Amino acid sequence: MIARLRGIVAEKSTTEAVIDCAGVGYLVFISVATYEQLPPEGNIVNLLTLLIPREDSLNLYGFASVEERKAFVLLTTIPGIGPKTALGILSALSLGELRDNIISGNLLALQKLPGVGKKTAERILVELRDQIGKLAIIGAGSTVQDTSSTFIRQEALSALIALGYSKQIAEKAIKQALAEMPTATAEQLIRKGLKYAVQ
Repeated sequence: MIARLRGIVAEKSTTEAVIDCAGVGYLVFISVATYEQLPPEGNIVNLLTLLIPREDSLNLYGFASVEERKAFVLLTTIPGIGPKTALGILSALSLGELRDNIISGNLLALQKLPGVGKKTAERILVELRDQIGKLAIIGAGSTVQDTSSTFIRQEALSALIALGYSKQIAEKAIKQALAEMPTATAEQLIRKGLKYAVQ
């Protein structure tokens, strides 16, 4: 089991990163929250990971914190939530927001998450209410990021498409999000865009 990687950020996007460890590049799938905490390409990073074997592949998922990895594991225990959907949820909400929505029983907010319908949202509430409260949520640290509005818009658009939305829906959602939050970071824009991205 690969539990942690320490290496150089060779490539990164809002949904995945390549970490160069002694000449071997590991492709790691990540959430938007983890992307926001990665250093610029060419810098060293310590990334927590989880290896999930499939019939035809070995997929590696990366996390900026122990708590995010725990939340990912908890989410993937819910029937109907696979790794991709779990990352989508962790990209749409901060850990604190996810915990608060579950503890307060906010079914409507959970139903709006990417890949989550009413039945899945109900399962999340029933199965995670006791466990999610144990997560010690801490604030995310500041990171170095490109503040170019065009770059941020493209990153947000790419993230929504990678999460399964069509380009047309993603563009409309990002446009609506930008109208409401013109100075948003990529992470904020993606989270707001996900609320507008209705299939």
